[in-house]
Order: sequence, then C-alpha cells, then structure tokens
Amino acid sequence: MINEEARFSKALKSIARNHELKAYIQNSKELFPILMKGANRFVAGETRREGIERVIKLYNKGYQVSLEFIGENTTSEEECIHAKNEFIELIKDLGHKLRKATVSFDLSHIGMMISDSVAFTNLKELAKVAQKHNIQLMISMEESQKTDTILSLYKRIAKSFSNVGITLQVHLERSLIDLNDLLKTPGRIRLVKGAYQEPEGIYIPRSEELNKRYIEFVSMCVERNHLLSIATHDENLLTELKAKGLLYRPNVEVEMLDGVRPDLLRSLKEDNIQAKVYVTYGSEWYLYVVHRIAEYPPNIYTFLSDIIGQHTVGE
Repeated sequence: MINEEARFSKALKSIARNHELKAYIQNSKELFPILMKGANRFVAGETRREGIERVIKLYNKGYQVSLEFIGENTTSEEECIHAKNEFIELIKDLGHKLRKATVSFDLSHIGMMISDSVAFTNLKELAKVAQKHNIQLMISMEESQKTDTILSLYKRIAKSFSNVGITLQVHLERSLIDLNDLLKTPGRIRLVKGAYQEPEGIYIPRSEELNKRYIEFVSMCVERNHLLSIATHDENLLTELKAKGLLYRPNVEVEMLDGVRPDLLRSLKEDNIQAKVYVTYGSEWYLYVVHRIAEYPPNIYTFLSDIIGQHTVGE
C-alpha cells in the first residue's frame, strides 16, 4: 500500500507541471466548475474577500493564520504588477482586521521569472507595507533549480526587514548547509519536507531517514531559539516532536494547510500548541491542489467526495 501511494504521489507531481493539462482544465466550461467543487476544500475561493472571510473565522477560533493569493511562474511584467498590487491590498486588509497574520507567496509570482531586480523591488515594497501593518511575510520555496535565487533574494531583504521569513525543503541534500546559514537571519524559518518532484540524487525520499532529518532541523532551530514554523501533516512525526518537548516553545508553531488534517491541528491547539492554518485563494489553484493530493494521497477520496456531493470545511 505504501509503495502504491508513493507511485500515485509521483505520478501526480509529474502531471502538476503539465501546462497543457492545466490550460485545458482552466479553459473548460464543463470540467473547471466540476473540479472546482473538489478544490474548494483546499482553496477558500477565487476572491480576496473569500480568503479573508475564511482566515477571520479560523482566527476567531484561536488559530494563527497565513493567507496566500495563489500564483507562480509569472512571466509578464503586467501580471507581476497585478500580483504585487493584490498582495499589497491583502496586507492592508488583514492589517486592519487582525492583530496578527501572515501573507505567503512565491517569488516567481512577483517577478523572479523576469529578473532578480524586478522580484526584489516588488518584495521590498511588500515588506515595507507589511511592516507598517504588522503583517509577517513568508516566502515559499519552489523547485530546486530556483533555490539559490530565492535564498539570495531572501538574505538581501532580511538585512532590512525582520518580518520576512523563508521556507526550507528538508528533503534536499543541500538543506543542512542552507539551514546553518539561515539561522544567522532573524526571519521565521518554515520547515517543509518538500513537495516538488526533483532529479534523483539531490533529495531524500519520504522515509524514516527524512523524518529523523526533519527532527534534527527542528532541534537546531529550537536550540537557537529561532522563530520556527513546523509545516507538516505527518501525525507520527508530530507525535515524536511533541514527545521530545519541541512543540511547546513560544517561538514554535505547527502549520497545516486548510482542509488537510483539521482534526489533527485542532487537537494540537487544544493541547496549547501554537497552531496555524495556511489558507489560499485565487483562480490559479490547479498546481496547488494537485500537490496537496500528492503530499497526502488519501486526500483524493475527499476530493472526489466533494465533487460528487457537498462538504463542510473542517477547522
């Protein structure tokens, strides 16, 4: 069963990057609304208003919240400006409505595919607005070929803004060196196992070895009293981290994606562990949803159930 889930996950990751399939689905008047019913468990909606309404409900239930306007690999300057402006309005809206919130994004959504200069200019503008409105920013990590550029841009912005954090993929062989370097910066580090399909030889597959490495990375951050987001839905891994006392630190939070294991996150919150829900909105949901199912294959059952019938979004 485990091998079958691994094969299914690998297959999904391969179709996630199929741009022809993505375009076909998003342009299909018949298929798009059907699949959107399944996507609604993982995406708050297509508008900022829907995203904000969702995070306010979660915030009022005692969760920390992170919100993202979905998008990546934007190749036109006009689209990058649109994305940047959407994030600015999102930051302002959240700043007016919540005392504490995070806005997450991909650097390739705001200009990195055009040039480092465009990306950094837009990133700096977002950081200034976020600082003014007491909002934290979290830069997501993308495919391994983008890692050097993303880390370089992050370290540049971190020199001036402590309200910007960075995501690190534990499964990449290089990440131990990267973590030691990132611990020198003040921004929050978000640890994920890694969702992208990468070339053989540069990553550690899902395994006990990877879990041990994840625990090692968490321990390193905790020992340095560094701001840390533990972003995983792996119940066994979280149980081990909890047993080691690594989840109860004031600088540590556990983050899960909206619609994925809400029962588990709720139980952690009830145990006085800081719990954060990562919420998304926007029409570019294809890649995001496919990765969510690939990351936790049982999600395919809820996805199909939601297409067939109605569902109630968990907390």
